Amino acid sequence: MVVVVVVVVVVVVVVVVEVVVVVVVVVVVVVVVVVVVVVVVVVVVVVVVVVVVVVVEVVVVVVVVVVVVVVEVVVVVVVVVVVVVVVVVVVVVVVVVVVVVVEVVVGVGVVGVGVAVEVEVVVVVVVVVVVVVVVVVVVVVE
Repeated sequence: MVVVVVVVVVVVVVVVVEVVVVVVVVVVVVVVVVVVVVVVVVVVVVVVVVVVVVVVEVVVVVVVVVVVVVVEVVVVVVVVVVVVVVVVVVVVVVVVVVVVVVEVVVGVGVVGVGVAVEVEVVVVVVVVVVVVVVVVVVVVVE
């Protein structure tokens, strides 16, 4: 009888120890899985944050560069247009004044007035063409 009780106690102790070992192994596996999942989530969050920061930086740089270039082009075009208008107006006024003074001083007849007007038109056209060519060259170089 004593032998049976000893055997039963030994079997119960062995079974309890095996159950405790299995429970500990399961708990360790669950903890490892949880840690791995947390690490993966942290890595994914870091990668997403880095990608978002890089994309935002690139977009900001591109927008700033485009705005600066557009502002520079607009300023150059406005300055060139103002200069062209001023030069054309000054040249036209000077040519008209010179032609009128020459006609009055020299006393050019009707035929002479026609020739003077033609010369005036040719001078204005040449000046406008030269100014347009200069503007195109400046814009292309800029």
